[in-house]
Amino acid sequence: MRGDLTKRLFDIAASFAGIVVLSPVMAAIAVAVLIDSGPPVFFSQVRIGRGGVPFRMHKFRSMRPGPGLQVTAGGDPRITRVGAFLRHYKLDELPQLWDILRGKMSLVGPRPEVPAMFARYPAESREKVVSVRPGITDLATLEYRHEEEILARAEDPERTYIEEIVPRKVALYLEYVDRRSFRLDLAIIRRTIKALYSD
Repeated sequence: MRGDLTKRLFDIAASFAGIVVLSPVMAAIAVAVLIDSGPPVFFSQVRIGRGGVPFRMHKFRSMRPGPGLQVTAGGDPRITRVGAFLRHYKLDELPQLWDILRGKMSLVGPRPEVPAMFARYPAESREKVVSVRPGITDLATLEYRHEEEILARAEDPERTYIEEIVPRKVALYLEYVDRRSFRLDLAIIRRTIKALYSD
């Protein structure tokens, strides 16, 4: 489809430009992570991609390794000092520009989920959700940009995520797939940038 080609070309151009322009920022973040909590700098995790094919998504490491919940609530003791800053401003997501450039992700699309959590999606929704490339931001990202704060207030964060947040996110993923267009993508990107500056 012509729209898919336009979207992919935009993803390639934007991710390449982002990597070039933000490389000093990413280098500084890498040094900060090393000084704050040592190696490794990056965190990678298997997520479900387009067509249901697993892939490795990358982030700057913002947490110490160790046992804990599958979801992350605000105040989680595993979050490092630098990690808290990176997560607040979504800077930990910057390595995903590489995932976009290599065709595993898009700037805009449903957030990729870990296999165990994806298996909890309603069966009739899974195929539709993964019919497009997963993205860094989308309608659900905007609605739940303070998700960690919501989970921090929950008595059982994992149950709250599974029973309350996941169904709403899936509904927003499906809405995006139904409405997707290059114009909508640009609107979501603008709203995401605005939200980052307003927090």
